[in-house]
Amino acid sequence: MRGLRVPSFIGKTLIWSPKKPSDTASVFVKGQPLFDVLMLKEKVESLLNKALEENPSLFLIDFTVGGDNTIRVILDGDQGVDLQDCMNVSRAIEHNLDREEEDFSLEVTSAGATSPLQLPRQYTKNIGRKIKVRTGGEELEGTLVQASENSITLEWKAREPKPVGKGKVTVQKKQEIAFSDIQEAKVILKF
Repeated sequence: MRGLRVPSFIGKTLIWSPKKPSDTASVFVKGQPLFDVLMLKEKVESLLNKALEENPSLFLIDFTVGGDNTIRVILDGDQGVDLQDCMNVSRAIEHNLDREEEDFSLEVTSAGATSPLQLPRQYTKNIGRKIKVRTGGEELEGTLVQASENSITLEWKAREPKPVGKGKVTVQKKQEIAFSDIQEAKVILKF
């Protein structure tokens, strides 16, 4: 039964692999026992939370531990994330893991200027900036003027036909968009 494929976990193929037919089967993720991967994830998550508590302006965007013990951490911050912030979080994790017990690689990065906004806290830090928002039916570009726990508000200028006569007039538009309606939102960078 070695090598029998079962549903995926953490984006990797799980393998049902008993050592002997009479043994209880173990589940593996990319050659690592599933239990070890989960234990490493728990340990890293605890260390990561401690590191983020030390610097409350930083917050977590994404955190994964792959079957090959690749640890990926993506951070953002209320005032941005600099190299020193990434180094501090990386050291807080790496210095508290034993390389004799776990062989791992660690990547700590910032969300990046062109990464989509995912958390309400990211919208709050970008108030006053131009963003592009894609919802189910439309794509809007405007200045982010407000962000709450449930929605954002965009403002932009648009050209519309005059109510009477020929020609167009510039009007100020404003729209509130619920987070649940947003498929993707990105900050528009100006060069």
